[in-house]
Amino acid sequence: MKFGYARVSKNEQSLDVQIQKLTAAGCDEIFQEKISGAKDDRPQLKALMGKLRRGDTLCVVRLDRLGRRMMKLVDLINEFKETGIEFVSLENNIDTSNHIGMLLFNICAAFSEMERELIRERVKAGLDSAKQQGRKGGRPKALTNDKAETIKALRQSGKMSVKNICETMKISRSVFYRCINQSVEV
Repeated sequence: MKFGYARVSKNEQSLDVQIQKLTAAGCDEIFQEKISGAKDDRPQLKALMGKLRRGDTLCVVRLDRLGRRMMKLVDLINEFKETGIEFVSLENNIDTSNHIGMLLFNICAAFSEMERELIRERVKAGLDSAKQQGRKGGRPKALTNDKAETIKALRQSGKMSVKNICETMKISRSVFYRCINQSVEV
């Protein structure tokens, strides 16, 4: 079966042109949505995905109708191929059922992989640079050494309950117990 997916970002926009093109391309059923492609919660796309079976074809007018991020599109289309579902993008001339369409898709996939690698390299370079400047990543410590010593002293004095210590020091019970039970910094 050949399914179509038509999407516009705003309610004021019309789906008519996309529906005409998908109908002309021979789609048996067309799922329509008026929602941003950046949103992950797209009910009609989810319903369509639930209907797709091995041997089916998903057809869109343009790649950006299915999603905005190339990396996600590549992953999705690879998932289609693995499950025996063909993909067609009319205006991008991508048809995964033939060699030329697969070649075009693989070129897009290669660019997407290159983009992933560049992002990975930039993140690593940024982390390395921060490390060289003495900055540490991760979440800030819940307690300073002085505050931890104060908590331990209050606990050892026996004059305050755990609840009162937590309220006074503005910490959670879990931070309190980690502080008391560990000799290392929290």
